[in-house]
Parts: sequence; structure tokens; C-alpha cells
Amino acid sequence: MFDLVDDVEAYPTRFPWCAAAKIVASEGSDVRIARLDLRFAGLTQSFTTRNTAERPHRLHMHLVEGPLKSLEGEFTFAPLGSEGCKIALALDFEYSGVLAGAALRLGFQGVAGRMVDDFVRAAHKVYG
Repeated sequence: MFDLVDDVEAYPTRFPWCAAAKIVASEGSDVRIARLDLRFAGLTQSFTTRNTAERPHRLHMHLVEGPLKSLEGEFTFAPLGSEGCKIALALDFEYSGVLAGAALRLGFQGVAGRMVDDFVRAAHKVYG
């Protein structure tokens, strides 16, 4: 499951909310800078995050650039026997603009709210 979440460049083929994704830089083996173009609320918004991996238990995200004032997020993976794991996502974000803020807030909350379920569906497709 960790590898599925960490495979940022596959997001556009797996999730309708992702228009584009790429790794733009690496800072060692455990830190990568990723850019995502997310579709929501009739808009496409770009986010760049610094992703720090603690394989296979945790993936931390920190906003580098984007329409939010701040973003901190963390996926955690807890083993459930030899056949699976529990995945959780904690996100803390703050909006920067007033005019686009309402649409951005609703759209981003919608994507954030369904991300874990989307990853679980993707895991069923990829791993069976």
C-alpha cells in the first residue's frame, strides 16, 4: 500500500481528481518534491509538496508551493497481519485567498475526504 501511495506519477491514470503529476526533484532516497495538478470545483489547481518517506510506515507531505497558505499531511500504514494494512490520512491546511477560497475549500475537502477510499480501490485493482 505504501508503494501505491508513493507512486505519485501514476495518480493521473488512477484518480479522476488528478490531471497531472510528476516528481520534480529528489533530495536523497527518502525525500522527493512532487507536483500535482488537482481537478475539483470546476478548476485545476497545482500543488508542490516535499514528501518525506519513512518506508513502509509513514509518508509526510509539506506544502512547497500552491494556492493554500499551508498544508501538512501524513499517510500512515499499520500492518494488519501478512495480507493487508490500515491506511490513514491526516491533513491540516489553511486557505490563502478570500475570493477563490470557498471553491478551493470545498473542492480540496472533497478530494481529501475521498483519497483514502480511492487508494483502497486502486489497491484492489493493482493487487487484486
